[in-house]
Amino acid sequence: MSPRIFNQPLRILLGTNALVLIASAMFIPIYALYVEDIGGDLFDAGLTAAVYALVAGSLTIVSGRMTDRLKRKELMVIVGYVIVGIGFLLYTFANSLAVLIVIQAIIGFGTAVYAPAFDTLYSHNLHIRRTGLQWGAWEAMDYFATAAGALLGGAIVTFLGFTAMFVLMSAFCLASATYIFFLPKKTL
Repeated sequence: MSPRIFNQPLRILLGTNALVLIASAMFIPIYALYVEDIGGDLFDAGLTAAVYALVAGSLTIVSGRMTDRLKRKELMVIVGYVIVGIGFLLYTFANSLAVLIVIQAIIGFGTAVYAPAFDTLYSHNLHIRRTGLQWGAWEAMDYFATAAGALLGGAIVTFLGFTAMFVLMSAFCLASATYIFFLPKKTL
C-alpha cells in the first residue's frame, strides 16, 4: 500500500493556513472602499497596503533567523497567526488613516513572524519524491483560498457590514492558532 499523498502534518498545515489565507483575502475586493469609509482615498489605500508589505518584507529575514534557532517552530506560526488575528480585529477600531497604518504594520509583523516558520515546517514534512505535487497543492490552496475569501468578504460586507467580516477574519486566524497550539508536540 502506498503512503498517503499528504501526511498528517501537511494536511494540518494546509488546512490551518487556508483559514488564514481566506481571512486575508476577504478584504481584497473591498479594501479601498473601507479606506474611503474612514476618510482616505485610493492613494491612501495603496499607501497602507505598502506599509503592510514593507513591514512584512523587512522583518521576514529576522523572523527566519529566529525560526532556525527554535526547536518548536510551530510556536512562531501560532504567535504570527495570533498577531494577524488581533490585527484583523483592530480594523473595527480604525477611525483614521494613522490608526490604519499602525494596524497594517501589526498585520505585516504577524505575517513576517509566521511565514518563515510555516515554510520551514511545510518543507520539513514534504515527501522527497512528491515535493512538486505537495508544493503545488499549497499553491493551489492559496489560489482557492483567495477566491473563496474574496467572494466571502464581499458577501459578508454586503449583507452584514465590515465589523462582521473583521470578527470572522480574526476568528479564522485565532482558530488556526488554537488548533496548532493544542496539537501534540511532535505532530508538526
